Formats: sequence, C-alpha cells, structure tokens
Amino acid sequence: MIISVQTAEKQLHSLIEKALAGEEINITLDGKSYVQLVPFKVIDGAKQLYGCMKGEIDYVEGWDAPLDGMNN
Repeated sequence: MIISVQTAEKQLHSLIEKALAGEEINITLDGKSYVQLVPFKVIDGAKQLYGCMKGEIDYVEGWDAPLDGMNN
C-alpha cells in the first residue's frame, strides 16, 4: 500500500494494524516514498548493547591528563 503523509496521519492506527498483519505500507511525501511502516522485530536471545561492558573496562589513573609538551 502506498499512502501520503497526510492520509497516514488520519489512519495511523489502522495502518499499524495492517503492517502487523504483514502488509507493506509505504508513506510518501510529495509523491516520493520516504518511509516504510514495518513491525518492530525482537530477536530472541539478543543482548542489550547499552551498558553491556559495565564493569569490564578498567581505567588507569590519569588516563585523561594532558600530554607533556602539548599547549592549548
């Protein structure tokens, strides 16, 4: 299905239902396709990336100190 942004704004709920049912929804602006509405896919067993290295990296004291001979 190809639909304009203006029409999509009015029919968002039904478009989401159609996308979840497997229908391909392309949203256009000025006659050009810019967005495809698709269901979000959750991958089983996938790890969360944000914060996944917490506690795994050790910093040496002074790692962020200025280098000798460097003037700002």
